[in-house]
Parts: sequence; C-alpha cells; structure tokens
Amino acid sequence: MTAVETGYAPPNPPGPGPGARRRPRWPVVATVAWAVLLAGLTWWSVRTDPPTVKEQRSLEQAGPVVDRAIGELTAAVGGAGVPALLPDRLERGCRITPMDDGATLERGVEVAIGGDDVRAVLRGIADRLPAPWRAGVSTLDGEPLLRADAGEFVTVEGRAGGPGRLLLTADTGCRPVGSGYRAPSADAAAESAVLAAALGRWGGATGPVQVLAAPCPGGGTARTVRSEAAAPADQPLAVAFGGGAAPVVDSADRYARPGDPAVLAQRVGERVRVAVTTSCPA
Repeated sequence: MTAVETGYAPPNPPGPGPGARRRPRWPVVATVAWAVLLAGLTWWSVRTDPPTVKEQRSLEQAGPVVDRAIGELTAAVGGAGVPALLPDRLERGCRITPMDDGATLERGVEVAIGGDDVRAVLRGIADRLPAPWRAGVSTLDGEPLLRADAGEFVTVEGRAGGPGRLLLTADTGCRPVGSGYRAPSADAAAESAVLAAALGRWGGATGPVQVLAAPCPGGGTARTVRSEAAAPADQPLAVAFGGGAAPVVDSADRYARPGDPAVLAQRVGERVRVAVTTSCPA
C-alpha cells in the first residue's frame, strides 16, 4: 500500500483526446434564429397582412363599426325608453403582443325607462337588433345581460345601470391604435337650442357643451347634446322643459321625456346634467 502525502490532490482526469466527439452547437443556433424569425414575422404580419383576427384591426378600422353599432342601438330602443349618447372612452396601455401595446374604445347609450322590468326591455331591444348580430339576453350574477356581436369583433352589451336606467355599450377590446379614433360629428343646432333654453332657466350652462353623434342604419345621424347647470334643489326639473310628450320619468332627481328631440335630466348634488337627443328612427 502506498501512503498518500498530506495536502496532495489527485490530478484531474484527462480531457477528451483529439479524436473525442464534441456536442454540436447548431441546434442552439437554429433555435435562436427561429425565435428571431418568428418574432419578425409576427411584427410584419400585424402591420401588413389583411386582418384575420381582432388584434390586426386598428382603432381606425374598428371605430366606425362601434359608431354604427351605437346608431343601431338608439334605433332598437324605440319607444321602450329615452336614450342619450354617452361620451366615448378611449383607454390606452393594454397589451396586444409582448412587443406592442394598444388601446380600447368603448361607446355607450344610457336609456331611462319608466318601469323596473329590465329583462323585458333588454329582450325587446335584442329582438330589434340586426339578425346577424345574434343578440340575446342571458343572466350574469343574477342580473339580465344583453350580448350581441356587431361584427369585426366588436362586442355589444346591455345591462341595468341603476334604478330606471339601462346602459348599452359597444366595445372594441384591445386594438392597435393605428392613426387613432375620430369620433363622428354632426350639426346639432336643434338639440343645442332645446338645451340652451332649458339651462337658461337656471342661469345657463356652467360646463362644456358636448355634441355626440353616431350614424343611423338608414342614413342620417343620432345626436346628443350634453351640458349642466347649477339648479336649486327645490325647483322641479320638469319646469325647464315646457310641454311635449308625457314624461317616462318625472321625479325630484330625474326627468326623461321622449320626443324629437328627447330630453333626459338628472340632478347630481346642486347641479343638473341635461342631455337632449335625436335618435335613429326605429
């Protein structure tokens, strides 16, 4: 037996000789190259190929579909309530791909109704929407929900928005921004005159006047003019709107009257918000 000297480390085993096989590196190189190629093709496809999925249709392309859907919704409301267009909501920051962010566009219509049978009103609206939309009313969390497909991956929904109020929306989901969304415009002189006369009873508008529009399915436009004024809490809302059709809602805090144009007013604190609307014909 041979003694081992203290502190002695055995030598490392000999490395591979000149004839030993080395593991090829080409699979790693090929994998990296394929990942780079795939990322490049995805980037190019999103920008140049004809759109085949939602993420390839920009807001510039999807916006007009949303606008037309809003016009259809005002027509579908018919005599079931008093509609008014809501300002659009454009939210940026959603992710389309790991390399691209996007934005979501939502437009809406609020509808004042006289009763509390939300499901029946939503079913009537669904029945009057275009057949290709496949509109229907289901239940979500115990509440009625209208859902429809307006085409081009634009989703339409309708639900209760509070007592005596429905909210109908058209939503693009996350899209490339492209050149952006441009809201439609329209001449709303008649609606603006009714609004000015009503707010004039409370000293005139104290906020900006918004003009909102959407194309009607048979031509023309739906139009809503919105603003607000300071109003005494003890003054009934109805006195600001004169005669006309019998109101659907007439309370201390809410007033809704159908007609051409229709009027919707709501008291919020010491202010009254008013919307005057001409809808698309049913």
